[in-house]
Amino acid sequence: MKTVDRILQIVKRDGSVTAKQLSSELGMTTMGARQHLQGLEDDGILSTYDMKVKVGRPTRHWSLTQKGHEQFADRHGELTIQFIEAVEHIFGKDGLDKVTSEREKLTQQNYQQHIEQCDSLESKLRTLVSLREQEGYMAELEQDEHGFILIENHCPICKAATRCPSLCSSELNVFQSLLGDNTTIERTEHIISGQRRCVYRIYQ
Repeated sequence: MKTVDRILQIVKRDGSVTAKQLSSELGMTTMGARQHLQGLEDDGILSTYDMKVKVGRPTRHWSLTQKGHEQFADRHGELTIQFIEAVEHIFGKDGLDKVTSEREKLTQQNYQQHIEQCDSLESKLRTLVSLREQEGYMAELEQDEHGFILIENHCPICKAATRCPSLCSSELNVFQSLLGDNTTIERTEHIISGQRRCVYRIYQ
């Protein structure tokens, strides 16, 4: 992967970075990291803001602009939006709901093949994260004293989900079905609501 692509992946994952943070992750000098960040800012892909600290000068952070977010693939994009609108026009909302329901069923069947051998909530989640990562969701799993946190830093169906929000509720249904009724899943951040990522709190 090219250095620029790695930088964009890191900024997308973390929300924002400093030159020092980036240099540490990429194993380069702070000056080298700053030059890369400045170049991406000049191209309109990154923007900067300064954050005050208790001692010393404010630290400069770089984050993605709209143009920066557009560097990441939307696997469905405009073609899928046209398809959604065509289905709704020809078959009505009920027809669109049936298509969404069928996609939900197929997704669940696919995931279930990989998860059915897992014997714990954690192993199920790690398998799910791996599957979502392969599909372009930039997924990761964290854990705290309350349970697990599933984070998806990118949504490869964002345009389609914005036009058809039932795709998002459908994915939540898939997660619930896979993890079982004794597992509580709560979406606390949502990309199509304007936040930078989707976050799910999961606990039993």
